Amino acid sequence: MKNIKLIVATALFFLSFLSYAQPNAGQSKLKVTGKVIEKSTNLPLEYSTITLKNVNNPNQVFGGITDAKGEFSVDVASGNYNIIIEFISFQPNEINNKSITQNTNLGTILLEDGAKQLNEVVVRAEKTTVEIRLDKKVYNVGNDLMVKGGTVSDILDNIPSVSVDVEGNVSLRGNENVKILIDGRPSNAISVTDALRLIPADAIDKVEVITNPSARYDAEGGGGILNIILKKGKNNGLNGTLIANTGYPENHGISGTLNFKAKEFNLFTTQGYSYRKSPGNSFTNSRYLNDDNSTRDYMYENRENERLNKSYNGSFGFDWFLNETLTWTNIVNYRKSSGNNVDDVFQDYYDGNFVYDYTRNRVNEEDGNSQNIEFSTNFTKKFKKEGHKLTIDASVSSNSDKNIALITDSTNNSANVFTDNTFNDQKQNRNLFQLDYVLPIAKNSQFEAGYRGDFLTNTTDYSVITNGIPLPQFTNILEYKEKVNAFYTQFGTKFNKLSMLYGLRWEDSNIDVNQLVTNDFNNKKYNNFFPSAFFTYELNETSDISLSYSRRIQRPRGRQLNPFNNLSSNVNIFIGNPDLDPAFTNAFDLGFIKKWNKLTFNTSMYFNATSDAFQFVRRPNGDFQDGVPVIISTPINLAKEYRSGFEFTLNYSPYKWWKLNSNFNFFYNETDGDFSYTDIDNNVIFQNFDNKATSWFARITSKVTLPYKVDWQTNMSYNGAQKTAQGKNLGVFAMNLAFSKDVFKEKATVSLNVSDVFNSRKRISETYLPGNVDSYGEFQWRERQITLSFTYRFNVKKNEREKPRNGNGQDDGGDFPG
Repeated sequence: MKNIKLIVATALFFLSFLSYAQPNAGQSKLKVTGKVIEKSTNLPLEYSTITLKNVNNPNQVFGGITDAKGEFSVDVASGNYNIIIEFISFQPNEINNKSITQNTNLGTILLEDGAKQLNEVVVRAEKTTVEIRLDKKVYNVGNDLMVKGGTVSDILDNIPSVSVDVEGNVSLRGNENVKILIDGRPSNAISVTDALRLIPADAIDKVEVITNPSARYDAEGGGGILNIILKKGKNNGLNGTLIANTGYPENHGISGTLNFKAKEFNLFTTQGYSYRKSPGNSFTNSRYLNDDNSTRDYMYENRENERLNKSYNGSFGFDWFLNETLTWTNIVNYRKSSGNNVDDVFQDYYDGNFVYDYTRNRVNEEDGNSQNIEFSTNFTKKFKKEGHKLTIDASVSSNSDKNIALITDSTNNSANVFTDNTFNDQKQNRNLFQLDYVLPIAKNSQFEAGYRGDFLTNTTDYSVITNGIPLPQFTNILEYKEKVNAFYTQFGTKFNKLSMLYGLRWEDSNIDVNQLVTNDFNNKKYNNFFPSAFFTYELNETSDISLSYSRRIQRPRGRQLNPFNNLSSNVNIFIGNPDLDPAFTNAFDLGFIKKWNKLTFNTSMYFNATSDAFQFVRRPNGDFQDGVPVIISTPINLAKEYRSGFEFTLNYSPYKWWKLNSNFNFFYNETDGDFSYTDIDNNVIFQNFDNKATSWFARITSKVTLPYKVDWQTNMSYNGAQKTAQGKNLGVFAMNLAFSKDVFKEKATVSLNVSDVFNSRKRISETYLPGNVDSYGEFQWRERQITLSFTYRFNVKKNEREKPRNGNGQDDGGDFPG
């Protein structure tokens, strides 16, 4: 095996040299040498590229890269050359018509950071690089200690404006109606929440936060879009990274990236395996009420979860540079996971005077496995004019999830033991095609147009068998088919300091929700226009103000639609609603950014108005388990939801050894709507869901460089309390710690992080249903985690600056012209 690796590495090494032009036979070799340094720091810039193009023979091109000292040496033939010295994200330095007739030393060449563009303000920090653009913010995941050995969920929970609750649900500025994209495409996983927990953090390059998407983007996601960009190789030659981690509770993993880039192609792969246990717990203390709200009896429910997951995540791809203007990219992604979840539920029953009666024990042992495979291809054609390009993307994917659970139910006052077997088999296929065209017009204008076809089929086969007898009320096959065709166009222009971007998107939706066992077929067809508009005014060189508007849609999916998919508790049951309609949102955003020498301040005010918003309601279904009413939770469409608020982000570096990042979000949420249902006595019960609530969220991250170059990072967050239509969610504080030290001459890094130091990251809620139940509950998905990781890099600098890639899908799209 070692010999094979050596042969492959050697072959790749020689291929990299063959890819560069060399002087023709018979020509004398001349050496062009020099040194490249960063102007502001005088530090050498390793991996800078030097290109020499013969003025009289453009096909004769020579090149090289700088070493760790910033020095270079290139062999060329005698002649006149245009020379360009480049380092990614820096302004290039050009030397035109240079005569090379003998060995030539170009001396020390200074490069400085790229100038500010119209659509982009770049805030550089060691932790991340933040690119604030006209219609999105891009967070390049850098040396963030908090996510070492973690997953994508951990990354998202460290991004400003984004939070991830204890169940893995992602929200953007407090709004959970977020569209998650991976490399510009919808995740092909059946459960996006589960997928985010499976992909290792080390596979992520950057995250795009799009709070108010333009017409270029998919209209879905009332709260905005999060686009997760996976790592792909960029550097010349052979390079890569290897990461290993271990932790408690058990959290072991190994992953690596490998890249080889030559003149005509680029090969890259990411491979990773993880083994992790995630113990969790919860309890719900319920007081059941008589019609006059007096106490009838009590039930206290306690749960212990022990989740084990073994997962593999791998991808392989290549860029083929067909010529200087045409690139063809192909990527295959494959993920596989298996695991089990033991959910041990104890229900203690008391009478109205809180005198103990008996205990029921329900043990849910669930085994599951899933696999996901996706192939994507991309053609990018660049034309002669800068920014003029055509991209074509296509992808096909297949995903399957299988879960089998055995539920045993017993009480300490009876010898009877009941068993439930549940079977949940889900299959999903998605085909996607997209075309985007960008045409610069004159100097300061740009036209864009495109098409997107997204075709999805999801089949869920769910059944329950109790003591060997099938339960028809919990057995069904749900078939969900979604066909969405979309066309968009947008136009951007600039007048002096004012930039404008207008867009219009049209989407035609054809949705089938079929319950095959009950022969209940539902088809929903609708088409809608989604306009957008963005205005940015440059107040001066360090500050901008912006105003934007867009219309969005949120389509119900998966668990929200399926009425048969959960039986872990016999008295608290979730049931989906197959008749849910989509929700539509009008979103407005007013933003301001100001930069000082050591401080960057970015703030925005926003307002969202949503019609037919989803709301989860709880109600008794008329059944009883040992005298306890069964409570059903189900989503419904309410009339209106209004959400407004403001947020700000501060990036402050008071000293070279201390960096502070903070994010604060305050929002107001108002719901207007009524709900009615018929109870067991055939009485119509009306519930008013009018609710006004405020909440806030704050996060601060401090990074300090201690003596001996030990980095210490602290992350603290607080989710404020929020009133709901049927109760209240209480405030929660959480803190993470991390330490790291570079070793082996900065080729490797050792990191230690502690997630949820005080074991306080929980969902704490109070629910009150007059005449039914008064309850208090706490839920903790994952207990405190300690992780030790080791990262080794070869031919990759620790804080390497990388140019944003013209990747697949929508990750860089047609950015507004500067």
